[in-house]
Amino acid sequence: SGAERGDLSDWLRRDEGQGWQPLARGLNMATAVEGAPGAADGGSSSSVSSSVSSAPPVAVEAVAAEWMLEFACSCLCRHFAEQSGAEFWRWRDVAQALINGLSQIPPHQKKTVYLCQLLIRIAQGKSLGLQFENDQRISPLESALSFWTLLEREEIKLAKLHEDIRRLIQIQIVAVHMENRYFKEAAEVLERLFTDSDSDKPLRVKLATVIKTKDPYVPLLQSFSYSLLISKVKSYIKLFMKENETNFLIQEATKHVASKGLGTTTLQDRPVEDNENDKSLNNMHNVGKNEVSLACSRRRQRWTHEEDLELNLGVKEFGVGNWAKILVHGNFNNRTSVMLKDRCNKCIF
Repeated sequence: SGAERGDLSDWLRRDEGQGWQPLARGLNMATAVEGAPGAADGGSSSSVSSSVSSAPPVAVEAVAAEWMLEFACSCLCRHFAEQSGAEFWRWRDVAQALINGLSQIPPHQKKTVYLCQLLIRIAQGKSLGLQFENDQRISPLESALSFWTLLEREEIKLAKLHEDIRRLIQIQIVAVHMENRYFKEAAEVLERLFTDSDSDKPLRVKLATVIKTKDPYVPLLQSFSYSLLISKVKSYIKLFMKENETNFLIQEATKHVASKGLGTTTLQDRPVEDNENDKSLNNMHNVGKNEVSLACSRRRQRWTHEEDLELNLGVKEFGVGNWAKILVHGNFNNRTSVMLKDRCNKCIF
């Protein structure tokens, strides 16, 4: 499948040149330290140089690529957690270039590859116009779910966190479609997401009911929000980073920085170009605030004369109390069935 190959559409590679800069630096460094163990044991610089020059280039490239992929994934995780847009997309390019160069995924690097692809998709999960799979119906979050499924197969000790993230991705796949008023597509994706198993049935029924209301701000979707999904993914990242803190390239880079007395000034002062990718990630930390503010602003929104007419006609056609039907059939501006009920109680038709 596209998920296992790690294939991406052309848009994801458009700034690949910039991403190759840290890749080249890392490969040079990895090649230079290939003979480092001998040097640590007291070997001379000439013996190290001889060891490096005699090493088969293909083997050196393979080892360096593994180190770089682990390092790129580590950077991707850190910048996702910190919401550092420009750096996240730069390391995305590095990771994707390395993943695309794999003829097959080594068993010990499956988690690394799957996590990179998961983060890239979740970072742009609200952009339904983006395509990661050949099937154009598959949204970024639905593609992310396929990688989360692959990650789940690689470990069994985080069952509760796995279940929480899986449920949140499933709910947000539906929520994002509804936020964009793609209600028909939301119903279709629901059929793809859930099997007929008894464990899936309660959530499936609830989401089917939510879709029928055509209200993206119902309590279920607000309780299992996108911001909560991001928070849970960050928790998983923290555990992943702890497991991979012995990454060789990170250790060597850390030693180099310490030995040279280098600080963070150079990185902080580096100019960064702003683009749409940066905005999508940088704005993720505002998702929770935006979800609340949208709901609050909607509650404060004044009723128009046209909406009152729609409500009046709906009450006459469906009767008082059938607010969901009135909402579905009426032309209202970001209203909920509760709002219709409250407005009806305040007005005399």
